[in-house]
Amino acid sequence: MTTWPILSVVTFLPALGALLVYLLARGGDEAANRNARWISLWTTLITFLISLILVARFDPASADFQFVEKTSWLATGINYHMGVDGISLPLVILTTAVMPFCIIASWRSVTQRVSEYMMAFLILETLMVGTFSALDLVLFYLFFEGGLIPMFLIIGVWGGPRRVYASFKFFLYTLLGSVLMLLAIMALYWNAGTTDIPTLLHTAVPHNLQKWAWLAFFASFAVKMPMWPVHTWLPDAHVEAPTAGSVILAAILLKMGGYGFLRFSLPMFPLASHDFAPLIFTLSVIAIIYTSLVALMQEDIKKLIAYSSVAHMGFVTMGIFAGTMQGVAGGVFQMISHGIVSGALFLCVGIVYDRMHTREIAAYGGLVNRMPLYALVFMVFTMANVGLPGTSGFIGEFMTLIGTFKVSLPTTVLATTGVILSAAYALWLYRKVVFGTLVKPSLMSIKDLTARECLILFPLVALTILFGVYPKPVLDMSEASVQQLVNNYNTAVTAVKAAALAVQ
Repeated sequence: MTTWPILSVVTFLPALGALLVYLLARGGDEAANRNARWISLWTTLITFLISLILVARFDPASADFQFVEKTSWLATGINYHMGVDGISLPLVILTTAVMPFCIIASWRSVTQRVSEYMMAFLILETLMVGTFSALDLVLFYLFFEGGLIPMFLIIGVWGGPRRVYASFKFFLYTLLGSVLMLLAIMALYWNAGTTDIPTLLHTAVPHNLQKWAWLAFFASFAVKMPMWPVHTWLPDAHVEAPTAGSVILAAILLKMGGYGFLRFSLPMFPLASHDFAPLIFTLSVIAIIYTSLVALMQEDIKKLIAYSSVAHMGFVTMGIFAGTMQGVAGGVFQMISHGIVSGALFLCVGIVYDRMHTREIAAYGGLVNRMPLYALVFMVFTMANVGLPGTSGFIGEFMTLIGTFKVSLPTTVLATTGVILSAAYALWLYRKVVFGTLVKPSLMSIKDLTARECLILFPLVALTILFGVYPKPVLDMSEASVQQLVNNYNTAVTAVKAAALAVQ
């Protein structure tokens, strides 16, 4: 094991980069803006490279937390406690991998207050990595909630015409859910006398408290995912956010809700999770079908992809609360896959938006005639979004459906219709934007992908196809942790059922 605090380095290096931007790139002139961009890019790249050391030294056969760092922090037994397992490490790597793409994507498109923009992204990276690495409830809450502030600023300052409305809606929705989670954290502390997550995972929580705590955590994570019907902030936030803001929102921030269910709801409150599973299945199916139908009616490209994200997150929640090995493992894989694919789709939208300054579907058509390379790349991500075999999107959806099939046949049948609907809206969008004859005068001079845009999109294409054909790296990394989670969940549920039968 490492002797240096590698997890803290990965977590706080971006914050150090933000400090460097503040010290060396103030002023707003072209030289300062250039410095801000390069400092941010190198910071995110170095952070990503150091995070790969975590992967190299991670033992996938162990279900325990690894790279653990623990230091006394607050006198009441609240510690600075960090560590990762097979569920959190893939999300940490996804976060550090996506950030350089966001910085490169903002290279030309962001020209106002560049240093502040880059600082917001770097601080956001620290808070996101911290959320996935924290092993203390209070520390987790601080990171989890702290991420609201830079994202609020990114949407509210650098967003579109209705950015202030969208940023306040995003902030208030997520904050309201999190207030309930704070109350549940306090209740768990009073019950167990600690906020240490590994300790709480092995502490029995009374059944009555389980239900209330589960609902409180659910309120926060459901908004973050977002689940139907608390999803309405997401389309507004996506439409108004700058391109890189949409990428981070879709690729990372939505995954915090799924991670919360895996880290807290299922292992800490197994009985409540079992009792409320029908509710989750119902909401997931509604999300998959309803938001897919809503996506079919959209006129804005970003809004369509935002609604598709809600539908795909429905598969994640369905798989997680099925409580089966395939369901939970599929949920983890689907989060990673969706992070790559949806992030790439928003980058694709940003590329044509930078050229045309509109996201209206009707403004496009026949792009394949002028942008064949773009059409090819966009097709790969569209097919992955549909869940075509051979792409990463298929693996996650198929595994969650297999895992849920063991528990609830009606849920699986209804959710499968979402696969057909996703094909309908995704292929409709692709046909409208890419195919057809080039008749609009504004599109006659549009240019194909630049070298910088190829540098962003080609690695994502490679990952989408690689994980579609060879998903083993992600599945192996998470297998031991998922197995332990599912075993503990099933053991707790079986024990209660046996006790109920004994009483009868």
